[in-house]
Amino acid sequence: MLFHRFVQTGIILGACLCSGVAVAQDAGLDSGFTLFGGGRTGGEVEIEESSAAYKADDSASFGLIWNTEHSRNTEWEVYFSRQDTEFKLSDPLVVVPTIDLEMYTLQLGGTYIFDDRFISDSVQPYLAMTVGGTHVKSDADAGDSDTFFSGSIGLGLKFRPGERLGFRLEGRVHGLLVKESSKLFCSVGPEENVCAVEVKGDMLGQFEAFAGVTYRF
Repeated sequence: MLFHRFVQTGIILGACLCSGVAVAQDAGLDSGFTLFGGGRTGGEVEIEESSAAYKADDSASFGLIWNTEHSRNTEWEVYFSRQDTEFKLSDPLVVVPTIDLEMYTLQLGGTYIFDDRFISDSVQPYLAMTVGGTHVKSDADAGDSDTFFSGSIGLGLKFRPGERLGFRLEGRVHGLLVKESSKLFCSVGPEENVCAVEVKGDMLGQFEAFAGVTYRF
């Protein structure tokens, strides 16, 4: 008797779960926000006519991603993140200055969702690509703020166990095009007066890994 009740309860719960999934598919839940947190590593900018370079410390990052469905396997994406990090000048002849930077990234693009049958109906591997700008602000006395062209590409997994709530795991590579004659990397004080006004126009690359919670609507 207990076994039969257990089976009946299982059938009822299974039916409810299936109906919930069907409602989610028919309810037009084609958009969602993902609140994420993670960390970034890497990043180096070389100084013109010098062997020295500014290197970024590994630090935390957080942000918000908005997605909306475009087709069966594609979504539009808006990516926003913030990173507070320190850039250190690697020069044996100078007292190593440390510059605190705030980096705000806003990019537009999309995601391609691979066929979820490779894993399961609730786990979807995807590829994301976005382009836009990164605003960098320095706290140095002689520093400045500027906005640079940037882009990113990522691979990840979307988990959709429920109707509205989900999870997202991703690894993303960032590239930021640094302009020459940037005044961001400056350090002025009683013990040092260093301003790397002429940095090479080069790509600053970083790798980001993050996890997020998604709310669909």
